[in-house]
Amino acid sequence: MHRPLLTLFVSLFLPAVSLADENRIDRIRPDAPELAAYGSHRVGVRTLTLTNPGQIDVVNAQAGKPAPRYDRPLTVEIWYPAVVDKPGGTYKVFLRDGKTEVSIAGQAVRDAAPEKGADPYPLVIVSHGYPGNRYLLSPLAENLASKGYVVASIDHTDSTYNDRAAFGSTLVNRPLDQRFVLSEIAAMSGQDGNFLSGLVDAGKAGLIGYSMGGYGAMITAGAGVSEKAVKADWSAPDGLLAVHQAGSGSHAALFEPRFKAILAIAPWGMQRGMWDEAGLSEVKVPIFFMAGSADDVSDYQKGIRPLFTGAKSVDRYLLTFDHANHNAAAPMPAPAESFAVSPELGFAPFEHYADPVWDTVRMNNIAEHFATVWFDLKLKGDLARGRYLDLVERSEDGVYAVDKDGRRQSGHSYWEGFRNRTAQGLRLEHLTAQ
Repeated sequence: MHRPLLTLFVSLFLPAVSLADENRIDRIRPDAPELAAYGSHRVGVRTLTLTNPGQIDVVNAQAGKPAPRYDRPLTVEIWYPAVVDKPGGTYKVFLRDGKTEVSIAGQAVRDAAPEKGADPYPLVIVSHGYPGNRYLLSPLAENLASKGYVVASIDHTDSTYNDRAAFGSTLVNRPLDQRFVLSEIAAMSGQDGNFLSGLVDAGKAGLIGYSMGGYGAMITAGAGVSEKAVKADWSAPDGLLAVHQAGSGSHAALFEPRFKAILAIAPWGMQRGMWDEAGLSEVKVPIFFMAGSADDVSDYQKGIRPLFTGAKSVDRYLLTFDHANHNAAAPMPAPAESFAVSPELGFAPFEHYADPVWDTVRMNNIAEHFATVWFDLKLKGDLARGRYLDLVERSEDGVYAVDKDGRRQSGHSYWEGFRNRTAQGLRLEHLTAQ
């Protein structure tokens, strides 16, 4: 549906509803798993502008010449528990075409006063795909903030819809950006008068990476890249990716022990030979993988599964959405304006957000459920969350045996937290550290 027709449709049939109201990121379906629901905290949101000085200017690097340096700007969106009378607000976001700006609506209130508890909240950093932006995973960010987390989502310079530059910049900078944002938030948490002071515990940090964000998360977790990847024709120019090469001093120095848990959604790179056995042996942080079995971008069979099986040094899980493609779990629901074909792209931006098999809100809710389990377990030490991971591998194999009074009967093995007939099309695998 072209944009003028879409606008006419909305004005005729939805006269009392704005597109922002339709473009909601906070929907929880009635059939959502238990821990998808928003938590007990109201949510605030603020925008920070950070600068990482003296970084390699990959975009302007030339073979055989010393790499130029520049001060790298990063815009970061911060969601946090807040003191709010009435929840709700809107965000202005660019679509995949990098030109169309639309409104989306959620629970967070702009610049709300922080709600400080007895203890500071764990930190979760979010890293989008290529291209993407800091709002692409906003349903998950808001949801986690409502459950007692501070969530920082990065606009990666050279990687956003309206700032897309050489791919080599993304390869070099993703893990560097992730580490830098953690360090900056840790510093701000100790500054008197800063809204993060006493609010966030950066010593208990998690990382969510989608696609190229997942690539960066693998390196942040400790996986050094291969020599093959450094020298590939698609890699960063002049061997600049060697800064992350397995066994190098620069890669070892990058590791940040404050990261305690990784959530890697459709991580890119293994299918291109980004890591080998030696590189994966350097992984030091437990990882929860999510992916679609039909992913043909990160390649489920040749890319994602080998990462899951190959990260042998840590405890890891793989949640698979059967028949879903690369847009599984992570992207926000497609805004209504994205349905129109973009002249710049030659296709509807809708394709960047949606999956042809799975409903996006359904996948978001499942991701919110398992992200809550994973980070509560690893960052908050809530061992009771472990029961939500102790599941039969294929969801369809679970037996629902509960009587009319809600008492479980012998043989009950249905996925914990899922209502009867709702655990379908999913697979959860678990491998322990060797």
